[in-house]
Amino acid sequence: MSRHDRWRLRVDGADWDAIAAELDTLGGALLPQLLTPAEARQLREMYDETSRFRSTIDMARYRFGEGQYRYFREPYPQSIGCLKQALYPRLLPIARDWWTRLGRSTPWPDSLDEWLDQCHRAGQTKSTAILLRYNENDWNALHQDLYGDLIFPLQVVINLNEHGIDHTGGEFMLVEQRPRAQSRGTSFTIPYGHGLVFTARERPVRSTRGWSVGHIRHGVSPIRSGQRHTLGLVFHDAR
Repeated sequence: MSRHDRWRLRVDGADWDAIAAELDTLGGALLPQLLTPAEARQLREMYDETSRFRSTIDMARYRFGEGQYRYFREPYPQSIGCLKQALYPRLLPIARDWWTRLGRSTPWPDSLDEWLDQCHRAGQTKSTAILLRYNENDWNALHQDLYGDLIFPLQVVINLNEHGIDHTGGEFMLVEQRPRAQSRGTSFTIPYGHGLVFTARERPVRSTRGWSVGHIRHGVSPIRSGQRHTLGLVFHDAR
């Protein structure tokens, strides 16, 4: 088995038709276990290895919430690079379908490497894989991870702790502004090592006029006890 195969098998084993349907309904969908407890622990323990990261963001300083996150430098740890490569071809048909419904062009090529080359030629050269750490009472304000003009509309977050044992609270939240309607909120509790795929900015929503744009922001509810780490996988690089 090659170094890529273990993560690709986990990704390919998901029910992608059901995931696409849940994304259409909620704007987010749970994924199967993508990391073993040992792999999740290894990533958690990297947080204090500052040489692995290009920058550290104190969320309170920027009024993003409370807590801290760090952007990995490239080259990424093997699990991150392999998961991004495995997830991209599964997410790509969903992204193309969404933008087609909205009457938009679909700029994303068949491979992640080609897409990142486009980002780099457009000046988006900074790595975007994120390791986040929340302590008790920390939270993440509703936001969108855009980083530049070139955007891939889906991203993945992976829980690196066990909910109910390592921490309580810290549910993942999506809030969607639906066309000509009140906002709708959805919360997710992500199992240990599992992922959640969700829209980075917007998605098609059926309306009386056909398809309209539903704008979505995401965040994290306050940590009630313990400590929570998550890995964020964004499929476009930053300016």
